[in-house]
Amino acid sequence: MAQTLQGKRVAILVTDGFEQVELTGPREALEQAGARTDIISASPGKVTGWNHTTPADEFTVDNTFDSIRIEDYDALLLPGGVVNSDNIRSNEMAQELVRDAARANRTIAVICHGSWLLISAGVVQGKTITSWPSLTDDLKNAGANWVDQQVVVDGDLISSRKPNDIPAFSKAVIEALAA
Repeated sequence: MAQTLQGKRVAILVTDGFEQVELTGPREALEQAGARTDIISASPGKVTGWNHTTPADEFTVDNTFDSIRIEDYDALLLPGGVVNSDNIRSNEMAQELVRDAARANRTIAVICHGSWLLISAGVVQGKTITSWPSLTDDLKNAGANWVDQQVVVDGDLISSRKPNDIPAFSKAVIEALAA
């Protein structure tokens, strides 16, 4: 599977406070499958991952929300983390990237609290999705059909609940991009 995703590009949208393993786990799997991943954030420099409620490692930002075009990417990856997800959901440029990806039928892969950005971007209406359980009401109120499953694929939207689901989540994202 090492060359399956050769030539594919994935934009990972984050701000400080993302759940670190929800970036590093899928990113490693995507890169091992041959994809190129870019960390995209609100401003240049570095972003800090978290291990639950504890700040962890810093990661270099490859580009900013306002300087990329969805046409240059095959997919978006939206890690969770409460702090990240609460901040990124109010960023209009991040919302617009999600709307652009949805309009362009790009794969959008979201895990845990990352679906808050999808809600704010207005792209979950009528979609079947999973997330961290505390987002159930938010997703239902936004018109989504929330289910408690390890991985849910609804068209170009791939969702997962939590860090324990990362292997299955990563596999589903790779399969979608390889198709």
